[in-house]
Amino acid sequence: DQELHVSDADRPEFQQRYFHHYNFPPFSVGEVRPLRGPGRREIGHGALAERALKYVVPGQDQGFMYTMRVVSEVLSCNGSSSMASVCGSTLALMDGGVPLKTPIAGIAMGLLMDSDSGDYRILTDIQGLEDFDGDMDFKVTGDKENITCLQLDIKIKGLKLELLAEALKKAKVARSFILDEMAKNIQASRTEMSSYAPLIESLKIKEDQIGMIIGKGGETIQGMQKDYEVNISVEDDGTVTITGLKEGIAKAKKQIESMTHEPEVGEVFENATVKTVLDFGAFVEFLPKQDALLHVSEFGLGRIEKAADHIEVGQKIKVKITEKDRQGRYKLTWLRD
Repeated sequence: DQELHVSDADRPEFQQRYFHHYNFPPFSVGEVRPLRGPGRREIGHGALAERALKYVVPGQDQGFMYTMRVVSEVLSCNGSSSMASVCGSTLALMDGGVPLKTPIAGIAMGLLMDSDSGDYRILTDIQGLEDFDGDMDFKVTGDKENITCLQLDIKIKGLKLELLAEALKKAKVARSFILDEMAKNIQASRTEMSSYAPLIESLKIKEDQIGMIIGKGGETIQGMQKDYEVNISVEDDGTVTITGLKEGIAKAKKQIESMTHEPEVGEVFENATVKTVLDFGAFVEFLPKQDALLHVSEFGLGRIEKAADHIEVGQKIKVKITEKDRQGRYKLTWLRD
């Protein structure tokens, strides 16, 4: 489990699976100073871009088990690099095969206001000089209809509601334009993960089935990991995560689904395996780790004195479930062609 467990004094511990790290070296704005650890700008802009996409990134409840880390490397800047990072993150995640709920773009809105007359102009996609000399830096992220994140810095005493509404309206137009341009490069998340990403699949089982998957002393789960060359982890809530190569994951997933499948009366199994032969019948494994009694009266051969004369260990037969008793035990009948 590669998620980050975060402890916070203001709230209970929580898990984080999506991260956005933002690097803003001095040379990106023509400055000459030493490269040091992340400062207020890097931490703040990274958190802003992270919040912009956290609502559209799939989580465990959607069956997406990956932990995602996006890094924005700002090499040259004369505007809102945090909003560029939002757009770049969307494109990178979609290209990598992360199924976003919707693409997200960001735009920085500015303001120039005459304090005496109250006359103003709203600016779209402000540059560094407009940010420095202007009266507002209003960052807005979202899709064409919805907003996921806002950040507002102003140098005046306050904003009229009408002005704010106008800025949001123009930001919506700008986001729509940017999203259309982004769609020219990639319209939807790729259906397959990047070849550089590890393959992960998950499925859900009942909590009382966890012991069956793990087996005595871990024998079952370790056997599957060895046979299929995968890693399997089981959470307390029944979430099973399988990592490895595509073919091995498919085989392991199929076995787990077979082991946890709850058969119904009338269900037919083509290749059931005879495990034990007794005088009165045989025990047949119709699903991995699930067997049931096939009585001699269900052999379809009339009266039989000894089961071993008609069936042998390892034989593959076709069976159908005829009954399930109160203790959950199944009874089978032999379907002969």
